[in-house]
Amino acid sequence: MLKIDTTVACQTVITTFECSPGTCADLMDKLQEAYRDFISQQPGFIAAGLHVNDAQTRIANYSQWAKREDFQAMLRSEEMRARNREIAGLATRFEPVMYEVAGVF
Repeated sequence: MLKIDTTVACQTVITTFECSPGTCADLMDKLQEAYRDFISQQPGFIAAGLHVNDAQTRIANYSQWAKREDFQAMLRSEEMRARNREIAGLATRFEPVMYEVAGVF
């Protein structure tokens, strides 16, 4: 389960996806499938959440990993590379960025 807390020692990754209303549902399906069948099974995975805006032009993904290296190893796997090629075909742009929790209110 996601826990947003400044005292939790983990790597946070926030990825934003830009898409069209015509591809949003397909992109969300691919992301949910990737998390259900592969990503959530990887070493160091803690939890993730997927969010979509009302216009269906953006998807935001928040994930937590035990270590930065765990996230990087998942991204570099052959399976995730293949999945990311499919995801890239449905998104006009996506960008994962690593963060540390700096404050919770």
